[in-house]
Amino acid sequence: MQTTKRHPKKLLPHPRFSIFLLVLWLLMNESLAFAHIVLGLGLAWVIPFSSQQFWLEQSSVHHPTLVVRYAWRLAVDIARSNVAVAIRILRGAKGLQPAFIDYPLTVQHDFAITILASTISLTPGTVSAHISKDKKHLLIHVLHLEDEKQLRNDIFERYEQPLKEIFEC
Repeated sequence: MQTTKRHPKKLLPHPRFSIFLLVLWLLMNESLAFAHIVLGLGLAWVIPFSSQQFWLEQSSVHHPTLVVRYAWRLAVDIARSNVAVAIRILRGAKGLQPAFIDYPLTVQHDFAITILASTISLTPGTVSAHISKDKKHLLIHVLHLEDEKQLRNDIFERYEQPLKEIFEC
């Protein structure tokens, strides 16, 4: 009988993720009340602690300043997309051209793929629907598609290429 060696659980396995969860909790509740801080601290510890066995790899950011630039670009794109989607919806559904596109991935780093898929889903008007088993294609649903080639180029230049630089992959 072969036994598998388990890695011991760390008391605080992902401190940056814990800080992120605490800040997110406080922002979602729009409160700095003592009870919200205590509950946020509890969640910021319990979630990473109980899920650490599912974290497959440690991803390291090689260029932190690029992360700030990426986050800023994403925030601006989300704001612009919100306006564009609102205008399209107010004009009526008749002018919309929804479509699914197959986006070929050039990045193969699991965490970078997750960030890319999340980025696409966070931007109004687009949703990441599926990733192929070989991790080479991402299926994206688009609310309004005018030029598929241009959309692919935009995703690559605005998001995927910067992620390759951030994670050096």
